Amino acid sequence: MTLHGHSGDQGSGTNYDISPCDNWGPSQSEERVFRKWEPSQCPDHPLTMADLTPKPSSSIVPCSPEQDISLSTSELEAERARKSKVEMALLYKFRDLTVEELKNVNMFFPHFRYSMDTYVFKDSSQKDLLNFTGTLPVMYQGHQYNIPVRFWILDSHPFAPPICFLKPTTNMAISVGKHVDAQGRIYLPYLQNWSHPKSVIVGLIKEMITKFQEELPLYSLPSSDEAQQVDLLAYIAKITEGVSDINSKSWTSHENKIANKITVVGGGELGIACTLAISAKGIADKLVLLDFSEGTKGGTMDLDIFSLPNVEISKDLSASAHSKVVIFTVNSLGNAESYLDVVQSNVDMFRTLVPALAHYSQHGVLIVASQPVEIMTYVTWKLSTFPANQVIGIGCNLDSQRLQYIITNILKAQTSGKEVWVIGEQGEDKVPTWGGQEVINHSSRVQLSNRAVELLRVKGQRSWSVGLSVADLVDSVINNKKKVHSVSTLATGYYDINSEVFLSLPCILGTSGVSEVIKTDEKEVTVTEKLQSSASSIHDLQQQLKL
Repeated sequence: MTLHGHSGDQGSGTNYDISPCDNWGPSQSEERVFRKWEPSQCPDHPLTMADLTPKPSSSIVPCSPEQDISLSTSELEAERARKSKVEMALLYKFRDLTVEELKNVNMFFPHFRYSMDTYVFKDSSQKDLLNFTGTLPVMYQGHQYNIPVRFWILDSHPFAPPICFLKPTTNMAISVGKHVDAQGRIYLPYLQNWSHPKSVIVGLIKEMITKFQEELPLYSLPSSDEAQQVDLLAYIAKITEGVSDINSKSWTSHENKIANKITVVGGGELGIACTLAISAKGIADKLVLLDFSEGTKGGTMDLDIFSLPNVEISKDLSASAHSKVVIFTVNSLGNAESYLDVVQSNVDMFRTLVPALAHYSQHGVLIVASQPVEIMTYVTWKLSTFPANQVIGIGCNLDSQRLQYIITNILKAQTSGKEVWVIGEQGEDKVPTWGGQEVINHSSRVQLSNRAVELLRVKGQRSWSVGLSVADLVDSVINNKKKVHSVSTLATGYYDINSEVFLSLPCILGTSGVSEVIKTDEKEVTVTEKLQSSASSIHDLQQQLKL
């Protein structure tokens, strides 16, 4: 196998030789700095490790006017740009910890080059971040290859993992697999389990090399394909955090031998309840439970001891590959001071989980049971980049099923009760609504609903009850039942809601998720007002979150 080519940074002069070789990386004579990602568009003002190290004020000597005059205009602009980058780098929340770690990286991998550049996130927000690029020596089938990579360091480092990408040249193509998506973003267990202080960049790089030795992430292109690769690299240069919608035949069209594979994310009480309920229904050919707790802290130890058929417990996100349904049950238990902080800690956790899990199961349906369910379903939708129909929240499905049971079996109403649902926001603002096929007048509906809701209020949302409800949703999706459930779905356009929020509405579920939203003949003004009020408060909170 031959992999070779120059750097994608036109004009940088760095030659990334990806052929089997004995010597790798830039030459020793090159300065240990990292140049711009797009030098052709922006001047190249690299940073050195010395730049990132804070200096005492006594060591700073201001330039005199004469010195300024002696510099050319281009030199002045370059110096100002360099100083600006240094100032931005020193604004990192945990600057000293970050600099110490980068010094450690520089000691083990001195050829890496560092820079301060703008990173564009999935929600189009931008931030100037430290980053470095270089090549990793990978032994594959008896030959050594140099794999070009780029690491972005978030401003919350070292408490958040780096964002890692391959950096292919024009004559290289990405080999999409378990640990690399079509954009070249890298997914590893080390990243998913990142925890300061035990997780460090050097350790991450070592695992990256090990994984690439098992499955080489790049391959060389014939010269006839290089023109197309230039267009692809132009696209990749604009990549934001998240998962590509590019489909790779080598991965997404891979024959899935497990017909009905389901993954439950989270080994807490709710995760175990979902696992047991799904297992009891016998709807999964394989059921993966992802448990990220350490030692005996999680509740999966007993499941491991008394094993269930077709159930696998794992910490590796890639174990979820090709799932038809992925269920999120995790919730952050951080010591947050406000409700916004609690939700943000959940969002931060989802940022490390959703893109990878969406990559591994690109055609699956994502079901969110984490709280608050409406907001976390929205977050999952945004982070996954899936169509809205493939992302649903458990919403008011449990309440709806209970309400239908109470009307039919307890109140013994002269109606089937199958076309009454609880909709809106899970909690106090949820409201009952009726479909248009029930033969019952409006006044009787209201009285019946009120009596049923009063009986419903005494029922709690225990983990095992929610687990049964989740299994009910999974059954409808896996077996394409086309059954109506009240689940959290994108509510834009319904009940005069204009914002992007998820609320429970009666939906027909099948293998692709939501195939249709059922329109009710509800004429109560209070129903519309409650849904619009919920939508407004949810949207206001979403605007304060950092995705």
